[in-house]
Amino acid sequence: MSYKVGIMGATGAVGREIIEVLHDRNFPVEKLRLFASVRSAGKVMETPFGEITIENADEADYSEMDIAFFAISGGWSQENAEKATSAGCYVIDNSSAFRYDDNVPLVVPEINANAIGDSKLIANPNCTTAIAAIPLYTLHKEYGVKKVIISTYQATSGAGAAGMSELTEETRNYLEGKEVGNKVFAYPIAFNAIPHIDSFQENDYTREEMKVVWETRKIFSEPDMSISCTCVRIPTMRVHAESIVIETEKPVNPADAKKLLSSVEGVELKDDIANNVYPMPITATKKYDVEVGRIRQNLVFGDHGLEFFVCGDQILKGAALNAVQIAEKL
Repeated sequence: MSYKVGIMGATGAVGREIIEVLHDRNFPVEKLRLFASVRSAGKVMETPFGEITIENADEADYSEMDIAFFAISGGWSQENAEKATSAGCYVIDNSSAFRYDDNVPLVVPEINANAIGDSKLIANPNCTTAIAAIPLYTLHKEYGVKKVIISTYQATSGAGAAGMSELTEETRNYLEGKEVGNKVFAYPIAFNAIPHIDSFQENDYTREEMKVVWETRKIFSEPDMSISCTCVRIPTMRVHAESIVIETEKPVNPADAKKLLSSVEGVELKDDIANNVYPMPITATKKYDVEVGRIRQNLVFGDHGLEFFVCGDQILKGAALNAVQIAEKL
């Protein structure tokens, strides 16, 4: 079979990446249609599938599509998802609009593809959640994870193409001795680290931090798992890095954990400290697998604790790749 596919938000960073992933993974596309705002409608976009004229997303006829990838705002997704699914079109939504809806599956295919069931609407998780999920779930299945503490070092791509552009432009301004400004981020991002991603909540965590809590619990089907997270924006391009500490029900040792993780789909073990091999944004960029390394016994939790470092491409496994992998399961 081949499928009629639409991408809503095709001109954005995630939309463009979905096009590339569909082609790279030989997804059976019968016809690809690209949609964006009225400003972009009528423009021609070069793609691996040939030149495609962009259409107005607000005028999409979903009866002419089998699968629609929503790489667009949450508000737009809420307004249009039912219109699409009622026309018989599958919707894979990259926004946060439906992630916390009990009636909508939130899916990382390597973990819970069976959650899709007969749902026409499937939510893609937050990038930070998706990058940590596979190694964390692998360890949870084997050892039983009681507590999780995560500190993130998140790339500017998490704020879209505008975030990456601001990093490039303001770094150039800094190096040229010009005034450094900020529009996308709360403060200038060049040569800085900003412990503030998304809005602050009543518990003083940010929404980005709470997304990791809410989504990990839902994907793992562990509503009471103890999770805490601190999210920091740093001046890198497109790879999120995360330091993860876990306390486990069963004793765990690093050697066994390394062996376990080395055999898992979607994970690349990079853990050879004698030769300075460990996960880094520079090596994880544009890579499908999530790099995992620096695996060691945690000094606080002892033989019931593990500490490790992960790096994953925010636009790929954190968004476009996971979305296409969901489509492959439909």
